[in-house]
Amino acid sequence: MLQGWFSYFILFWVIILVGSFAIGGFFMFRKFLKRLPKTDGKSDMDWEEYYVAQTRKLWEQPEKDLLEELVSPVPELFRDVARQKIAGKIGELALKEESGRVTQDLVIRGYIIATPKRDHKFLRKKLNQMEIDVSPYEHLF
Repeated sequence: MLQGWFSYFILFWVIILVGSFAIGGFFMFRKFLKRLPKTDGKSDMDWEEYYVAQTRKLWEQPEKDLLEELVSPVPELFRDVARQKIAGKIGELALKEESGRVTQDLVIRGYIIATPKRDHKFLRKKLNQMEIDVSPYEHLF
């Protein structure tokens, strides 16, 4: 039987390993749930990809730059996922409103709708830094 410091070392690594598996499994399970088809036959991620593809030609450089600036506070590891989700919501709004192009207003509204409530204070701070008036969007916060 193991004795002394080595048994504590093994126990420590077992806890770290189980914890890492649990955290990784949680995020993989969330991704799996987003990929499951809904009643219409498409998953949430399929719809995001559809809206981005349908509105790709409606984006102009200033709006792309605005989206990049707004997602800059998101940690680099999650930035691509956040950008895809937000662009999908912006595309959905543009198609529903039959907009001819993506505007700054659509980008801000889509960003607010696509982000969780807990992140709205960071968005408000970023919009204030960029000197964008948030009063027209208060009903979305």
